Amino acid sequence: MTSPDFPAELKAALDAKLEGLSRNAAAGRAASISQTYRDGGGSGAIRSETDALAYALARMPATYAAVVASLNALYEIRPDFAPTSLLDVGAGPGTASWAAAEAFSSLQDFTLLDANDALRELALDLTRKSARLRRINYEPGHARSLLAHADAADLVVASYMIGEIGDAERAMLAELMWAKTRDTLLVVEPGTPAGYARIVALREQLIADGAHVAAPCPHDGKCPLSTPDWCHFTQRLSRSRAHMQVKGVELPFEDEKFAYVALTHAPPVQHPARVLAQPDVSKVEVTAKLCTPGGLAIEKVPRRAKADYARARRWRWGDAVMEEQISISGRPGAGRDDPKP
Repeated sequence: MTSPDFPAELKAALDAKLEGLSRNAAAGRAASISQTYRDGGGSGAIRSETDALAYALARMPATYAAVVASLNALYEIRPDFAPTSLLDVGAGPGTASWAAAEAFSSLQDFTLLDANDALRELALDLTRKSARLRRINYEPGHARSLLAHADAADLVVASYMIGEIGDAERAMLAELMWAKTRDTLLVVEPGTPAGYARIVALREQLIADGAHVAAPCPHDGKCPLSTPDWCHFTQRLSRSRAHMQVKGVELPFEDEKFAYVALTHAPPVQHPARVLAQPDVSKVEVTAKLCTPGGLAIEKVPRRAKADYARARRWRWGDAVMEEQISISGRPGAGRDDPKP
């Protein structure tokens, strides 16, 4: 599995760009940019190289980690997937392209689309000496208009960008992205109720157009969760000293919450269940909330079922769990409870 931390050449390229940058100035710009994002302004506040670097310091590591975690989940379901071309929609500083390059050594051609000049220039600077992202084409302009003329790609990724546009435009963009997807479309959003709602809406729209879910869902049916619950996952990542300074924090790590969906043209061969929250492990039993091909289930694995209990103790939030690992209700000493509505 790919590490959630930056690859060495990306870290070196970003460190080189950060030489001489005032951490205090970057922290101030990062806070302002974050507020603009929360207010729905998207990347419009990023206008200069300093802005782009402040954004990269504050948000690029967590975004990279979330995309890597999503790609790892996809790879676990489809270990034979070997894309050669990538289309990165709303690419910003190229975060998703770096993540995909690390996850899939088969990738050769990278096309990035974004309207923000400062982020595009930073992305090009960071990839200028890259051994992996050599064949890169970064098109400037609005993603929707650029998509209409872009070549189709094996893997299409939109990370942390569909929340920047309205519902009507989002539906049209989803249709265009799917039309440009030869094999797999991955969409990643913040792990908030609003981010999850955007993922669910796009998921339902494209399933109606013939898409199949590879991850995280073990089925193409309606999401079984209901308000106030929502589907999201978390990825821990290390913080560099500069990252900690810009965010004004002391902890050397961060837990990024994200929601995602990977959609494919062909149905996946395997449809494992998904652990939807960190399991509760006690001396008596392991209790895990699972999304299964048959719907939502609360799996309870008692300690007296020693082999099953030992296996369930290793389950982590976001893990894929094969059906033979959870279909244990018929065995002595094991059981499953259906969640109450």
